[in-house]
Amino acid sequence: MIDTLKKFGLRATPQRMAIMQLLKGNTSHPSVEEIYQELKPQYPSLSAATVYNTLEALAKVGEIQEISIDSQRRRFDPNPRPHCHFLCNRCQKVYDLDIALEDLPVPHQAGGFNIQSFSLYLYGECKHCSSKGDEAKV
Repeated sequence: MIDTLKKFGLRATPQRMAIMQLLKGNTSHPSVEEIYQELKPQYPSLSAATVYNTLEALAKVGEIQEISIDSQRRRFDPNPRPHCHFLCNRCQKVYDLDIALEDLPVPHQAGGFNIQSFSLYLYGECKHCSSKGDEAKV
C-alpha cells in the first residue's frame, strides 16, 4: 500500500493507509461519507476532504473506480477492471455482476465514435429483497 501511494505521488499517512485498507477487497462500494464515518473513531484527525482527495487521486490513476450508479452519493469500487453494477431499489445496496463488458455485443466503433470504455448500471431488486415479497415494498 505504501508503494502504491508513493507511486501516485501521495504521502503514505496513517489515514490514507486506513482508507486503502478499508477498500481492499471491499465489495460494498462505499461512499466518501461511509468511509469517513467508519474511520473517524480510529483517526480523530481524519477529515472528509482527506477521504475525498485520496479517493479522487486513486480513481484518477485507475487504482479504483468511481461509480455513479447512485444519484444520492458517489461510490467507489476498489476493483478497477471494467464490470457491471446492480443497485437494489429497495435496500440501496450495490452489487458487482459477473458480466464482462468485453462479452457484451458493443461494437468498438459505432457511428464514427471510437468506443474505449463504457459502464453498465442495472437497477431492480436483489435476491434478498425480492424474497421478502410485497410487504417489504417502500
